[in-house]
Amino acid sequence: MKNICVLFGGKSSEFEVSCVSAHTVISHIPSEKYNVIPVGITKEGDWYLYEDDIDLLPGAKWIASEKKYPASFVTNSKYPGLTVFKDGTTQQIQVDAVFPVLHGKNGEDGTVQGLLEMLDIPYVGCGILASAVCMDKSYTKKIVDTIGVRQASFVLVTKRHTAEEIVGKMDKAEEELGYPMFVKPCKAGSSCGVTKAKDRESLKQAIDEAFKYDNKILIEKAIVGRELECAVLDTGTLIPSRVGEIIVTAEFYSYEAKYADETSLTDTNPDIPENIVEEIQKKACSIFKVLDCQGLARVDFFLEKDTNEVVFNEINTLPGFTSISMYPMLMEKIGHPIDELVETLIETAFQR
Repeated sequence: MKNICVLFGGKSSEFEVSCVSAHTVISHIPSEKYNVIPVGITKEGDWYLYEDDIDLLPGAKWIASEKKYPASFVTNSKYPGLTVFKDGTTQQIQVDAVFPVLHGKNGEDGTVQGLLEMLDIPYVGCGILASAVCMDKSYTKKIVDTIGVRQASFVLVTKRHTAEEIVGKMDKAEEELGYPMFVKPCKAGSSCGVTKAKDRESLKQAIDEAFKYDNKILIEKAIVGRELECAVLDTGTLIPSRVGEIIVTAEFYSYEAKYADETSLTDTNPDIPENIVEEIQKKACSIFKVLDCQGLARVDFFLEKDTNEVVFNEINTLPGFTSISMYPMLMEKIGHPIDELVETLIETAFQR
């Protein structure tokens, strides 16, 4: 029986979401085929082999468990895997593949992927380059622009800019984008640090807020329209899902709207013209390929209200696997229930 290490938690603003996603993934790994090795990473960056009830993962209750033991990956050409410090002894556990259920920085951005490449351990999901590029919204935009897919116009601001230069960037955004506009960190997920700016003062505040999460931020033109998503599964052949819609009663799909607002809805069968569905599926696959993705991704779009044009928003290389996450729900709609989906994703790790 092969050992599958599931990584969760992490030094990321999406720590809590990762813990919930990991609970879903672990619950659906076939126990008759794989032995699951849960490894939790705290917000401080400490790694632990976790041997307690997986129902303690949501809400990050696992942190308080006494059944967790310091662990680290080791380089061993014959038996790559974990070194675990348990009950005064050192134990070696072979790892055959890793399912990194990590969202955001230090997990979805190529860092963990690089570690696993060095250890020569197969893993689920995109490789180093695709993970890093897709995590950085500014580079994602530059690459997707080469295939002619429409995106929201933006102004890039970094912490390297002087105060005077940032003022100039704000002037440029007001002139070229107009209010309202969105300010977002380049490398953060789940809408962490994202703010809608309606005037000069709120724009300044939004920039300060985004800089708490990253040293590069985008000031982006607001697109008014429906928020649509397409899941892509890569089994050697790209399989796009049908299109789902995010229905938000809040002003925009913020972190709170995603995970705390019960009025936010996900519709896996929205009323969308078939030609629009096909266009989104085609563009989702094209974006997946040009960014050199592997395994899985969720590609997000807007359907602009006034023009009815499809506008690319962003791509997530390790989308959420919570009970309200769109990726597993969309894949289930096209005949890939969660049990089968998780097993298929593990199989892609061995195939890559």
